[in-house]
Amino acid sequence: MRRFIGPFLIVAVVTLAFAQTSSAQVLAHAGSVIVPQSSIGHPEDVGVRSHTNIVFEAVQVPNVQALKPSANSFNGAPPFSDYAFETPASLGCVYDLVSTPVAGCNPNSVTENPTGGTRTIAIVDAYDDPNAMSDLNAFSTQFGLPLVNSGTFQVVYASGSRPAQDPTGGWEAEESLDIEMTHAMAPGANIILVEAASNLNSDMYPAVQKAASLVASDGGEVSMGWGSPEYSGETSYDSTVFATPGVVYVASTGDTRVPEYPAVSPNVVAAGGSTVRRNVFNGNLIGQGVWQDGGSGPSYYEARPAYQNAVDSAFPLIARNHRGVPDVSFDSDPYTGAWIYDSTPIADFPEGEFDDSNWYIYGGTSLAVPGVTGIINAAGHFSASSAAELTKIYNHRNFPTDFHDIASGTCGAYDGFAAVVGWDYCTGVGTPVGYAGK
Repeated sequence: MRRFIGPFLIVAVVTLAFAQTSSAQVLAHAGSVIVPQSSIGHPEDVGVRSHTNIVFEAVQVPNVQALKPSANSFNGAPPFSDYAFETPASLGCVYDLVSTPVAGCNPNSVTENPTGGTRTIAIVDAYDDPNAMSDLNAFSTQFGLPLVNSGTFQVVYASGSRPAQDPTGGWEAEESLDIEMTHAMAPGANIILVEAASNLNSDMYPAVQKAASLVASDGGEVSMGWGSPEYSGETSYDSTVFATPGVVYVASTGDTRVPEYPAVSPNVVAAGGSTVRRNVFNGNLIGQGVWQDGGSGPSYYEARPAYQNAVDSAFPLIARNHRGVPDVSFDSDPYTGAWIYDSTPIADFPEGEFDDSNWYIYGGTSLAVPGVTGIINAAGHFSASSAAELTKIYNHRNFPTDFHDIASGTCGAYDGFAAVVGWDYCTGVGTPVGYAGK
């Protein structure tokens, strides 16, 4: 068994499904939400280090030895049958990114993957994932996506030297998620994985600048599935790190209900969390909802940007002069998470989840970032800046053909915010519908 032992944080929740005799049933399972060490922030890290925003659902399989890989024969089938976790095809169906959406968008039956994407997406992460390309191709083979090669996938060391690996495996997990979900949503785009020497902001921010320099000339996106609690000096980086012309920056709002930097920067598209609700009997789509743990609310330090003036009335009076996040949301709930392939051992992961298959169920707003980034890239508009991209998004916020408005649910510290009709602190303008307005 390829597991480490160490201290970890688990929030145990039991997922219930009901037994059926029908062959269309989805499997009952109990799951625990696991926060890897790389996603746990510490007080001394504020303004100094960034953390990943991934969480896992540890699916406890009753008899892991008897568990068999998927018996489904179609190209793009999930690695294990009859679980209702998301695949590239099911997410493409949910977000209307495919030419022939299927009622129910069931992961065990939909086959059509998104096909868009062009130019280049640069992904910034800390530490080195030596298995990045092979894991991406294992994921692509499973789901019928194009394989990558040295011409379509590249790893760049931001410091000029190959970084060390993260001994906990958490940052390698982040890298697997980022490159695989980006490729799933924009399979036609080239991917550059820019690896920072560490998760110190003094390494991460130069890596962002390196990433921006690699995509700026042709226009492209920089994806950041990480962040840290806000701090008083953050505004000085808005114009020095996140403002390269021709680049759209996307970052995760965090997984602890309060917003994080750099997502709150006015020069960054803030990707928040939603959930995909599925029928517990057959796995068909019921609808979309709020993911309560996604970072949401007003910034402490960032002023409200002009593109949010149109939603001023949605802000509580005390917060109307402050940047609000998220801007747009994507599936982040670990209980409705996505299949990701990662061959690097993850510290503290319990026995029982699909044995040693290297398949995991990922959630967290780190899942939202590559999803949103890939959709923006595949839309093909290539805005001149994040502010221009956000202006477009907010101008299309009331178009149901462009964004799905989630109008119920709560979020934020103390569940202090509610999803309402129109923009709100829980899911922003909502979740993507197709490519228009992106």
